[in-house]
Amino acid sequence: MSIFRGLTSRRPFTLLGIVLALVVIGAFVLVALNASTGSSVPMQSVVVATQDLQPRLPIAADALEIKRVPVLANYPPVFFDRVSNVQGMVPLVTILSGQAITSNEVVKPSQALGSQSEYLPIPSGYVALTIPTSEQQGVADYIQPGDYISVIATVSTNAKVASKTIFTNLHVIKVGTSSASTNSAATSLTVVVTQCQAEIITWFLTYAALKYSLESFHDYLQSTNQSKDPACPSVDAAQGVTLQAVQKAYPTLF
Repeated sequence: MSIFRGLTSRRPFTLLGIVLALVVIGAFVLVALNASTGSSVPMQSVVVATQDLQPRLPIAADALEIKRVPVLANYPPVFFDRVSNVQGMVPLVTILSGQAITSNEVVKPSQALGSQSEYLPIPSGYVALTIPTSEQQGVADYIQPGDYISVIATVSTNAKVASKTIFTNLHVIKVGTSSASTNSAATSLTVVVTQCQAEIITWFLTYAALKYSLESFHDYLQSTNQSKDPACPSVDAAQGVTLQAVQKAYPTLF
């Protein structure tokens, strides 16, 4: 009888232990379910800046990377999922390092307008100058951005007509047209020159005739880096152009 009384007296503690064990097991199950639910959050790949990106400067591929972030279900898909989709685009605002890039913060260079346009590729010590062109004057519209041209001046004075190449290796960075149509003829060329060259070209445009020749890409692919011209290292070095100065620089034309 004492044995049965002992078993009976320990039964409440046994039941309590079973209940506690079930509670612990239930807690583990809830934690596992929560962990499973958390890991099932949908993720997406987005393009992120690896360094601060400044407005008007085309974005390089090495300034971008792909990261995985949770999908924002309540927002439209404004992110990019490939580096190639962002490379070369122009930021409209400063984009900080680590920030995901959205479609309303960047535009293609051809879409950038006004103050948001990308910076022109002008080396230090040089300026951009736009000169008029036409089919016969500008090699039948074969001149394209990135090409290099030579400039020929023709002067008629004192019953004498003479032509001479006054500049070579002028880098063309933009070709202008009269309309947005892809078939429109070129009407202008924007070239990179020193300020001193810009003054001379302006003089010839006013008092002579200019024609352009397109240089072979074999001749300029070897040297595309323009260092400062010692004779005209900055815009402040330009001192103006007179007839006497042009006659001295190009005596065979007069």
